[in-house]
Amino acid sequence: MSADTLTLLRSGKLTGATRLDLCCGLTEFPREIFDLADSLEILNLSGNRLSDLPADLPRLKKLRILFCSENDFDHVPPVIAECAELSMIAFKSNRVGRVEALPPSLRWLILTDNRIDRLPASVGNCLPLQKLMLAGNRLENLPEEMAACTNLELVRLASNRFRSLPEWLLKLPRLAWLAFSGNPFCREESGAEAVIDWTDLQLHEKLGEGASGVIHQASLISERRPVAVKIFKGAMTSDGLPASEMAACLAAGRHPHVIPILGKIAGHPEQAQGLVMELIGSEFSSLAGPPSFESCTRDVYPPGTVIPLAAVLRIARGIASVAAALHAKGIMHGDLYAHNMLRNTAGDCLLGDFGAASFYSGLAGLENIEIRSFGCLLEELLDRCDSESVAMRGLQERCLSAEPTLRPSFSEVLRRLDALA
Repeated sequence: MSADTLTLLRSGKLTGATRLDLCCGLTEFPREIFDLADSLEILNLSGNRLSDLPADLPRLKKLRILFCSENDFDHVPPVIAECAELSMIAFKSNRVGRVEALPPSLRWLILTDNRIDRLPASVGNCLPLQKLMLAGNRLENLPEEMAACTNLELVRLASNRFRSLPEWLLKLPRLAWLAFSGNPFCREESGAEAVIDWTDLQLHEKLGEGASGVIHQASLISERRPVAVKIFKGAMTSDGLPASEMAACLAAGRHPHVIPILGKIAGHPEQAQGLVMELIGSEFSSLAGPPSFESCTRDVYPPGTVIPLAAVLRIARGIASVAAALHAKGIMHGDLYAHNMLRNTAGDCLLGDFGAASFYSGLAGLENIEIRSFGCLLEELLDRCDSESVAMRGLQERCLSAEPTLRPSFSEVLRRLDALA
């Protein structure tokens, strides 16, 4: 398809296009792209063999989003700092070892799975920055200047070389989603685990797909029962290592509001890693969709979504009870989002996707961060509720306090929600 797109581009048939996707083995930036200088907003060059970008890239004056993942870049070309409208940049899974300059308009930066050992101090000038994806690099610290990035809400630091988390990071007023597993300072769990052999599974239709893996309906042959199977796509996900996710899933244990894990897969013919889960009935559906380019850090709900107050309360109580249990075990979920939750019409809910989960001990302030993500969830639910609850709004506002130490614990949240039941 992208080869056809390149042909259309070169023939002048894409005039006025706002998005362009080219994945066709490119080794050089096609100059014909500049024919779209007055209209192009999203440029996807992922999956090629590019190693640099042209010096006149700022001619694409409306360019907002640039994808250059899975190429041959060994640096992030500094010319992108001159693109005045760039708000989202992705250089995932290249060979990037050097980052020199970034556009101050940046909201969303993806540098996952590279060789970066430091970021420039100038990243502190990216004041709109909300989402920062740095898993799978060689970072030992972040620039102190980033303390000025007070709009940061989601940060992924898993599988780097941090010996501690930056103190300023835990004080950010809006930080809500944080992942840091696989660093030297992390407590890692490797307790007893159930193992299910690949030959005992028969895969059926695909149920869904996310950034880290593909979920299929399957049969557990020895027990003659339907299950769900998640196969991880690679050694590094946008959140961290599959091994960290599997360890967190198994350590979380059984909880009435967590999708039950039956075990990890052994003996996959391509050495892929995976999990076997209970198959959830069709009466459950995703609470929301993941964030869009525009919403950046907030989930997207179907238009016209209305949730009864009783169901909002049940969902909130269920998720608060899970989070309280996890933090009691020293586990931070890291991705407490509606798109990682299933619910039925009555408000029964199940939390899944532990891809961003991290083990911790002796680290103060992490529950304060996760409480803010719960506050975001509660706000989204109440905004779509069929009636107003002054008590729940008040709780939501406390969870979203700009001063992390003023937020309640999950245990307190659960007590207050129980009192409303």
